[in-house]
Amino acid sequence: MTPPSILVLYNEPVLPLDHPDAGSEHDVLDTVNDTFKVLKAAGFRTTRLGINYDPQPLLDLFKRDRPDAVFNLFEGIATQTGTEVSAAALLEWLNVPFTGCPSPALALGRDKVRSKHVLSAAGIPTPDYAVIDALPVPRWRRPWPAIVKPAYQDASVGIDQNSVVTSQKQLDDRVKFVLSTYGPPALVERFVFGREFHVNIIEDRDAAPNTPPLVLPLAEIAFKNDQPGKWPVYTFTAKWDEQSDEYKSAPLRAPVEIPADDFARLELIAQRAFRTLQCRDYARIDVRMDGDGKFYVLEVNPNPYLNSLALVNGLLAIGRTHEHLLVELSLMALNRGGKDVPAGAVTVPVGVITV
Repeated sequence: MTPPSILVLYNEPVLPLDHPDAGSEHDVLDTVNDTFKVLKAAGFRTTRLGINYDPQPLLDLFKRDRPDAVFNLFEGIATQTGTEVSAAALLEWLNVPFTGCPSPALALGRDKVRSKHVLSAAGIPTPDYAVIDALPVPRWRRPWPAIVKPAYQDASVGIDQNSVVTSQKQLDDRVKFVLSTYGPPALVERFVFGREFHVNIIEDRDAAPNTPPLVLPLAEIAFKNDQPGKWPVYTFTAKWDEQSDEYKSAPLRAPVEIPADDFARLELIAQRAFRTLQCRDYARIDVRMDGDGKFYVLEVNPNPYLNSLALVNGLLAIGRTHEHLLVELSLMALNRGGKDVPAGAVTVPVGVITV
């Protein structure tokens, strides 16, 4: 029997290496290499394709040798971030099954304003917020501090220590900066003090219909209080610049445990957020827990970074491996396309990658 074919699709980086956002964009290449190695070792007929401004190479490949499924690692062109949604929509138009979230979920995940509206309407706890499209900035009538975010960026782009504001003057200045740098709108949220968790969620291929997705053991950004005057915020620098003090003061710990009752409450909130935004296969919910034990959803991240230690260590904590997840995601996509893979046709390799 001919093994099923999988195309690993990704965004070919366009930013020069000295660009301040290059680290987050080039990170996808490590994930591509690891995914390709795992799927090939598992027995799939595996190819890969990187595209950026021109999707024609993808269309040409489909005409020559249409794959059975696509492993979708296309995160959007750095200079046209909405193309993450466009790529998924193109695959849907061509009726090619692919891993990860569908285009509507990706569109919501990229739009912090619409996702906040949807979460709030669904009764899912999220910090109080305001949306500002233009100057002048309305008066902030909620408690200080607040945090200002670009509405259409991800990977912490546009988030730094100056994002947290404690007065109307600081708010005015920061919103003006965000609008001029990233375009409207700006999202202003009440800043929630407390612990910050990454809640990774996966769906099981063999789960019964309507079974809630599986919430993995938690990861925590364990902010250190060793820099006076610094806010506990997962900034772009803290996330990507490994040599910076901010990075060293915001280590990611995984797995971490919280009391069972708290985990049960958080699990339900995360599952509801996953379903409300119509995520599929896997996603990550970023959550803060305040001093009273209340949880607030900060963001829902469809198709998060697959090489994250938070995800990998969470899988290991329940007896699964990174390789197993990549194979299962591929099999779920094949199943959605009506492709049955007989038992034993592919296997889960061991020790192919080390994250």
